[in-house]
Amino acid sequence: MNLQDVQIWSPALRKTIPITQVVSGFETKWENSLIMRENRKRTIRVRGNIEFGGLACDLQQGVEKEIEAIPLPPGYEMHWGAEKENSAKAQKGIKDNMMPPTIAMILIIIMLFNNLRQPTIILLTVPFAIIGVTLGLLSFGAPFGFMSLLGLLSLTGMLIKNAIVLIDEVNIQLGEGKEPLRAVMDAAISRLRPVCMAAMTTVLGMIPLVIDPFFQGMAVTIMGGLTFATGLTLIMVPVLYVIFYRIGWQKLT
Repeated sequence: MNLQDVQIWSPALRKTIPITQVVSGFETKWENSLIMRENRKRTIRVRGNIEFGGLACDLQQGVEKEIEAIPLPPGYEMHWGAEKENSAKAQKGIKDNMMPPTIAMILIIIMLFNNLRQPTIILLTVPFAIIGVTLGLLSFGAPFGFMSLLGLLSLTGMLIKNAIVLIDEVNIQLGEGKEPLRAVMDAAISRLRPVCMAAMTTVLGMIPLVIDPFFQGMAVTIMGGLTFATGLTLIMVPVLYVIFYRIGWQKLT
């Protein structure tokens, strides 16, 4: 059937008339069958798959500079989606919701020791774990992504636990009537084996995850941070305790 033969209804004449009496002609144009939009903007999505394994972030780092160097026409813009966008959203969600649990954790530690100096000593040891985390990620060439952030949160709890065990042992030694400096030294020595064994078992348990592309960041973060910070905790917590409580040097018997 030809379009020129189509009949349409005319309300004025009260009858059907050929369509050629109301239009001058016909023109055929092609339109996209599916128009993708994001935030109400027309979008063209380019996707790719990793053929020989590995992480998507590694592939992206290899081609990101070249792709972003492509000149775009006026009115066009480009941004990365998929894993990079999802990882950024997940990290933002964690950061936005970290404050209430952190405050609750600090309040629990304060109520546990019923003072402010000992919780301060415990919390001051946590940031130094970043040194071990950085060295671990650089050694394995792993990026600090979403799984690494989860590993860092888990690592924070482990370090706080080690510091609590050490501080609690100092308080037990003081409760037995020992001199402050002797109590600090004996507590550090007595807690050396339990703290090191707990850290060692955790590090050894993470070794199988190092070869997994998805969990590598988390495993390396925990292994590097825990290894470095455990030794630092056994040294730094007693030193900070002596400084905060102004324990002077005394001849030990």
